[in-house]
Amino acid sequence: MTYTVKEIFYTLQGEGANTGRAAVFCRFSGCNLWSGREADRATAVCTFCDTDFVGVNDDGGRFSSPEALAQAVAAAWPHALESDSRAERGDGPRIRAESASRARPLVVCTGGEPLLQLDEPLVKAFHRAGLEVAVETNGTQHVPAGVDWVCVSPKSNAPLVVDRGNELKLVFPQADAMPDRFAALDFDHFFLQPMDGPALEANTREALAWCLAHPQWRLGIQTHKIIGVR
Repeated sequence: MTYTVKEIFYTLQGEGANTGRAAVFCRFSGCNLWSGREADRATAVCTFCDTDFVGVNDDGGRFSSPEALAQAVAAAWPHALESDSRAERGDGPRIRAESASRARPLVVCTGGEPLLQLDEPLVKAFHRAGLEVAVETNGTQHVPAGVDWVCVSPKSNAPLVVDRGNELKLVFPQADAMPDRFAALDFDHFFLQPMDGPALEANTREALAWCLAHPQWRLGIQTHKIIGVR
């Protein structure tokens, strides 16, 4: 399988339960809910996406094997990785033991829709490269075995096949995807993220009110946009 990746970059996670955590983002090209072309936005299942996931950037590319992509992602983590006894058993290099609890290397697989491409061989290759694997998905595709952190962000009336995970991040409001529809699912964290755009201020007030009335939900803020990081 060839993996098509829009971009790979090192940053801080800007939203959700891992906000503020250093990570390498691996943004896969392509999505099943929108072509990425503005001409198709009005008729897409998801009409509010604010991410460019079409084609490849200079820091992305097409990778012919799981190992090649895992090596590219590991190379974007700017801190030393060392092999340890687990690597000798075939599990791959790990960050040096004395700092592992402070700086576990994380790759966030995102998109577009990453689960159109992320598969079990790639998850295993990431692990062998010493990386913890997180995925941010719209929940319409099954999650391969071995993923360490699952974040689902439901979109409109798209069928949801991932009904459990670490966090559910709901862009709010969506007429066909209101919080009550997802409140009984098996997630550790529930976030309402105000929809960006011209109505952001009003959407934030509405999300705030919902969270106050339904404390199962936490307000999710896109901090990377506030502080100006990628």
